[in-house]
Amino acid sequence: MSLGESGAILILCAVPTDFDEGPLAEDLVRRSLAACVQVGLGVTSIYKWKGTLEKSDERLLLIKTRAGRFAEVEAAIRACHPYDVPEIVALPISDGHAPYLAWMAENTVV
Repeated sequence: MSLGESGAILILCAVPTDFDEGPLAEDLVRRSLAACVQVGLGVTSIYKWKGTLEKSDERLLLIKTRAGRFAEVEAAIRACHPYDVPEIVALPISDGHAPYLAWMAENTVV
C-alpha cells in the first residue's frame, strides 16, 4: 500500500522546551495516527502575540502521517498542548522513497 502523491503529510508542531512531548508522540504512534514523530533540537521562534514581539525557545515536532488522519492528530495535540494557539500545520509530501511511503501507509491505517 502506498500513500501516493497526495496522501502523505508532514505536520509541524512547535512545543515549549519544558513540555514533555513523549506522551503525545507515543500516543500518536500507538494509535496509528502517526507513523513517526521526530523531536527536533531547539529552535527559537520570533513572533507577535497580542501585539507584542515575543521570542521563545521551543522544540519542533515532525509528525509523519496521512492527510486523512490530520483532524485526529490536530485534536490529540490540542488536548494537551500548553499554548492557546498551537502551531499545527500540515505540508503535503509530494514524493518520497516508495518503501518509506509504504511503511507510513501501513502504520497509519484509518
